[in-house]
Amino acid sequence: MKVSVVICIYSMDRFEAFSEAVESVLDQTYEPVETILIVDGNQTVYERVEEEWGGHERITVYCNDENVGLSMSRNRGAELANGDVIAFLDDDAVADEQWVKELVSVYEEHDVEAVGGKMVPQWVAGKPTFLPEEFYWLVGVTYRGFPNEGAVRNTFGSNISFRADVLSELGGFDPNLGRKSGKHVQGEETELAARLRTELNGTLYYTPDAKVKHKIFDYRTRFPWLAKRAFWQGYSKHVMKRLVPASGADETAFLKRLVLKFVAERVANLFRTPDKSKVLQLWAIFVFTVAVGLGYIYGMVRNHSLDSKE
Repeated sequence: MKVSVVICIYSMDRFEAFSEAVESVLDQTYEPVETILIVDGNQTVYERVEEEWGGHERITVYCNDENVGLSMSRNRGAELANGDVIAFLDDDAVADEQWVKELVSVYEEHDVEAVGGKMVPQWVAGKPTFLPEEFYWLVGVTYRGFPNEGAVRNTFGSNISFRADVLSELGGFDPNLGRKSGKHVQGEETELAARLRTELNGTLYYTPDAKVKHKIFDYRTRFPWLAKRAFWQGYSKHVMKRLVPASGADETAFLKRLVLKFVAERVANLFRTPDKSKVLQLWAIFVFTVAVGLGYIYGMVRNHSLDSKE
């Protein structure tokens, strides 16, 4: 089973991290693996990437004519890929050397169409004491409350893979979602996984053994950035509910578990062993939950207004 790994980059600001991501794929214990590097419309970055890896026998380098965003860049990478399985890794992530091997083992052992793995935090500037594990999803890593293993709604876009024929049949990621300059709506992997279920009755399988480290840079550990991120995640959740109505059930289930189980356990633990960081994390849970709610409401109002104008 041949695997193609797609990595996209847009800015020179990420080049050092991007280089680590590429090298982590080249260091995989599993063979054969090809690497597809997509530069999103930045000629300066393309020239540097071409200089570093243009002549590598297992690497294909391609530059978009203009900045089209992450989703379309990933789709372009998938079009260029020759693998039976196409995996995606972000430019600020580092794959464990067994990553591809573990993904492939699931395809070989289970009748599934897609496989995702665990995102592990790599705290570049140190872990913030106020950030609770229940909200690690704000920084793109596997959080407390995520399933242990098996069929899931979605995994993170920096550690997800699909059978090539399935991805092609689905038409790839929705170009209206995903990172692009000035855009806040994300969840492209969630929407794609939803189409996998509804259109093909397919399964996305989560394995914690396929690990990828996600670099958490300094700005991502600052409270204002995280609160803003929570707000726009709430907005994205409303957009996602419009696209995938059934997705709301998972969000409601997590919210109930957060309040009735995790918060309750934290309060009880705080009374047993008082600690400032525990207080800060409880406070952060409240603030981030409110921020997500406000973002969701903003999405309702904004989209209702847009619908009214149509």
